[in-house]
Amino acid sequence: MRTNHKLALAVLAGVAMGVVGAMVIHAQQAKTPAGYVIAEVDVHDAATFAKYGAKVPETLAPFNGHYLVRGGKIEGVEGTAPKDRFVVIAFDSAEKARAWENSAAYEAIKPIRHSSATSRVFIAEGVAP
Repeated sequence: MRTNHKLALAVLAGVAMGVVGAMVIHAQQAKTPAGYVIAEVDVHDAATFAKYGAKVPETLAPFNGHYLVRGGKIEGVEGTAPKDRFVVIAFDSAEKARAWENSAAYEAIKPIRHSSATSRVFIAEGVAP
């Protein structure tokens, strides 16, 4: 084999090994776990709570939040199920969930929920994808 061909083959092999190595390192890096806002809500003023519910989605958009569960039928399997509503909102990370929870837009509508319902709200870190 000629020297130029050997050199070209060595360079290509080196580049291939570098690309594969970079891919392996990238795959091994820890991914950020998803963040979830979880709420149990007992509504005592449905008309006022509906106003709150209509405003929440627009506050989620800047934080890439989306509903996984929003109301619907709840079936207790072990223990007592929430009386009225159960909500799970997914975010890219717990930090984004906290940023949404503390955002000015959401802070502005929280009093509507507080006046129309009793709730327990949690932020939970999920597993990395």
